[in-house]
Amino acid sequence: MLEIPEVIVLSRQLNQTIKGKRIKEVIAASSPHKFAWFYRDPSAYSALLCGRIIGDAHAYGGRVEIGAEDAVLNFGDGVNLRYYKPGEKMPVKHQLLIAFDDDSALVATVAMYGILQAFPSNTPMNKYNIAAKEAVSPLSDKFDYPFFRTLFDDKSCKMSAKAFLATEQRIPGLGNGVLQDILLNARIHPKKKMNILSDEQCQELLASIKSTLAEMVDGGGRDTERDLFGNTGGYETKLSKNNKLLICKVCGGAVKKEAYMGGSIYYCGHCQKA
Repeated sequence: MLEIPEVIVLSRQLNQTIKGKRIKEVIAASSPHKFAWFYRDPSAYSALLCGRIIGDAHAYGGRVEIGAEDAVLNFGDGVNLRYYKPGEKMPVKHQLLIAFDDDSALVATVAMYGILQAFPSNTPMNKYNIAAKEAVSPLSDKFDYPFFRTLFDDKSCKMSAKAFLATEQRIPGLGNGVLQDILLNARIHPKKKMNILSDEQCQELLASIKSTLAEMVDGGGRDTERDLFGNTGGYETKLSKNNKLLICKVCGGAVKKEAYMGGSIYYCGHCQKA
């Protein structure tokens, strides 16, 4: 799932790899997928994109946005983006294939659900894109403790730590995947209510958000995800499906896995007291 570390890594790789290439061919929705979300009619993507030259790629929230002259490509959620060099074998099934005039290609596939949008650059953005673009990145200096406290209100203070971090676009791009290690490093249980955290714990949580996300980006993304070339990220997650032994990498204690809020949570019973 694309979250803050992955979109930053992908945008950097896209700028190094496809920027300046001219689009020769576009194949959209050739493999039907119930939860592949396109912008309007994907059959219009070819006319919109063919002949355009790829510009800059940007990361915001959990989205990767790529400029293509007077058009925009936007990817999010569970989209897998892969770059294929000329002559490399490409997958038979895909939701979007963009071939360039040097015979390389960018291929997008969707596992569970994902956003694959192409639209004119003057298209009004929906509320989710606006929220993500206008949000202050947790990796920026502006995301300091006074700003962090502005996210606390009567409603959010009654939420669990997981709900606070991962719902309602409070911090776009910070989802269930990255929050597991963030909360472990802050020693906060994912079900703990925000209104019982001390000021010191809130400051530790902010520090963990910044440091954990920075480590994930520096590592090339999480080891549960793949980059533009199909390589797994170099950041070794502490709490994820990859921790098959369910042993805490901080204290060596037992890690517990539970269903919570429509997904799974992992936590260490010793490091993260309920």
